[in-house]
Amino acid sequence: MAIPMEKRRHFRTERELFHADTCEPLKRASAEGGLRFEALSRGSYPGTRLPRHDLKELCMAGFWNAPAAQDWGLGWHCNEGIEIGYLSAGTLPFGIGSKSAILEPGALTITRPWQRHRVGDPSLPPCHYSWIILDVGVRRPNQPWKWPKWLFFPKSGLDRLTEILRQNEDAFWHADRRIGECFQRLDASVAHGTADTNLARVKIAINGLIILLAELLEKRNPALDASLTGSERTVRLFLKNLALRLDEPWTLETMAAACGLGRSQFATLCRKIVNQTPVTHLIHLRLNAAARLLVENPAMTITEIAFCCGFESSQYFAGAFRNRYDCPPREYRRNSAQRGAKRARG
Repeated sequence: MAIPMEKRRHFRTERELFHADTCEPLKRASAEGGLRFEALSRGSYPGTRLPRHDLKELCMAGFWNAPAAQDWGLGWHCNEGIEIGYLSAGTLPFGIGSKSAILEPGALTITRPWQRHRVGDPSLPPCHYSWIILDVGVRRPNQPWKWPKWLFFPKSGLDRLTEILRQNEDAFWHADRRIGECFQRLDASVAHGTADTNLARVKIAINGLIILLAELLEKRNPALDASLTGSERTVRLFLKNLALRLDEPWTLETMAAACGLGRSQFATLCRKIVNQTPVTHLIHLRLNAAARLLVENPAMTITEIAFCCGFESSQYFAGAFRNRYDCPPREYRRNSAQRGAKRARG
């Protein structure tokens, strides 16, 4: 918040597989007494279980208070909702995409479900950090947001907040005193568990936070870019991450559906972006990955590589590979090994 074997919802980005983190390092540190960790959560997120009948869109609300430097951090990951975090004490290394910062007290972080981020670099200094993760029904930029019905903010206010958060993806902000106080109240409520009266306090605190966030962003008047919400950007993100999903049984229909588009529109946008049809681009990526595995993983069999890269049979893989590289996979591996040995001898 390696490909996990256990069943849980996961997310992929350009280099690795990222998932809704179980925060194992955080849980271990808490169990060993290295810090205080409290959370209300559901799904794969750690903490006291939220009831199924209430606050259904709240994936997690939590905080940690680390009085000393830690030997862990939360690696690159994405979340199932929009995450709003606040640093009340200490410093905190935070990375999002290609950007990174050392947060100081009063820092506010906002990440969307498709934004990969990490906390720590790679470990954490002493700090107190709080956050909530709200599922607003989106996994890609071109989907409409659906805020929880238990938010009291008027629809017009939520519509404007949505517009700002969709058309500006800045992650780092400086919060005002009122937001800090709101997170203090939320921390206190989180620590008191899931009694009905306490869940009401959690609900009130989150409502206050959303109202204050909307006021803060409106006041800061960030530059907005409507193209961030467009179908072309969604396809670009999909194609960027496709290399890490090669083992899935993609078809033109399923690729288009993953972007929320029809076949024709998806194919048109794909050709515009990579100058290839979707299926041709998929095969291109699969063959690139297979060539790397042949060289970098000599213990893998040809059949294992074929299936790992999404080919339905080793025979089809061998034929496609020969057409691309003018030699069968086994010969490609042998030639690459010989070239590597020559370079090693100088």
